[in-house]
Amino acid sequence: MNDLILHHYPSSPFSEKIRLVLGYKKLPWKSVHIPAVMPKPEVVALTGGYRRTPVLQVGADIYCDTALICDVLEHVRPEPTLYPPHLKGVCRIFAQWADSTLFWAAMGYNLQPRGAAHVFAKAPPEAAKAFSDDRRAMAVNMVRLRPGDATCAYRSYLRRIANMADEHDFLFGMEPCVADFAAYHGIWYTRTQVPLLADVLNATPSVGEWANRVEAIGHGPMTQLSPEAALTIAAGVEPQPPGSNLLIDSAFQDDHGVALGSRVTITPESFGSESTEGELIAATRTHYSLRREDARAGLVHVHFPRLGYVLRAVAPT
Repeated sequence: MNDLILHHYPSSPFSEKIRLVLGYKKLPWKSVHIPAVMPKPEVVALTGGYRRTPVLQVGADIYCDTALICDVLEHVRPEPTLYPPHLKGVCRIFAQWADSTLFWAAMGYNLQPRGAAHVFAKAPPEAAKAFSDDRRAMAVNMVRLRPGDATCAYRSYLRRIANMADEHDFLFGMEPCVADFAAYHGIWYTRTQVPLLADVLNATPSVGEWANRVEAIGHGPMTQLSPEAALTIAAGVEPQPPGSNLLIDSAFQDDHGVALGSRVTITPESFGSESTEGELIAATRTHYSLRREDARAGLVHVHFPRLGYVLRAVAPT
C-alpha cells in the first residue's frame, strides 16, 4: 500500500480527530502542512475544488471528509476497531452529531471575541481578517450560533457527555471508538487553542478526565513531507480502480438518475461551497468517486462520503 499522507495544519480541530485515529491504530503517516485559509493551490490540485481540512492522500487516491477517512483507516487496519460490532450504529450516529451540532456549538464558544483575540494575538492584523473572511465565505450556506447561544448549547452538551464519561473510561465503554474522536476535537480546541476559555469545562470534571485519556493516545509515528513532494507522488502512480481501493463497497446505487461515466459535481451541503467536478466512476451506498486530471497531480480519483454531499449532473455544453 502507498503511504498515508495527511494534508492538515496543526490547529485544525478535524485534523486532530484524524491524527488521534492514526495514533490509535498505530499507523505510520506522512504530514503535509497546508494553509489554514485559501489559496490552497496544492490541495486544490489534488481535490479539484474541495478545500476543507484535512484531506487524506494514498498515492493518487484522495479521500475527503473525516467520516470517510475514518472508514479508510478502519479498512487499512481493522484492529483496534473504530466501530465495535455491538455499537456500530449508535457510535456512527453519535459521531455525526458530534462532528456537526457539538462541533459548531464548541467553535461558536471558542471563537467568541475573547477567544479569537487570543488565537490571533501574535499574528498580524491581516491574518485575523483573512481567517474571518475565509470562514465567512465557507459558511455562506449555514446558520451559525451567536456566542451566547453557542455557550449555552456547549455547556448543555458537556453535561451530557459527562453523563457518559461518568460511567466508563470512554464514551461507550472501556475502549475508544469513533464517537470519542468525533466528540473530542472541539473540546481539544478549547483546551489547547483558547485555554483562557477552558473554565467552561470546570463544571464537568469527568469530561476533562476523559479528554486526558483521549489525548494520551497520541498521533503515532509521523514524518514530514512537502506539498510539492505529495503532488509528485500522486503524479507518479495510477489511482486504484473502483472496487479495489480502500473503500470496500463497490455496488452501484443510483439515487439520482445519473449514470456512471457522467460528468458531475460534488459539493458539501453546508460548510464550504466549493465543488469538485469530474467523471463519476463510483456511487455506492456509502461514497462517491470522481476521476479527474490535473496538470500537477496527474490522474487522480477523489472520494467523498454520500452523507453531507450533493451530487449534480453537469449540463452538456
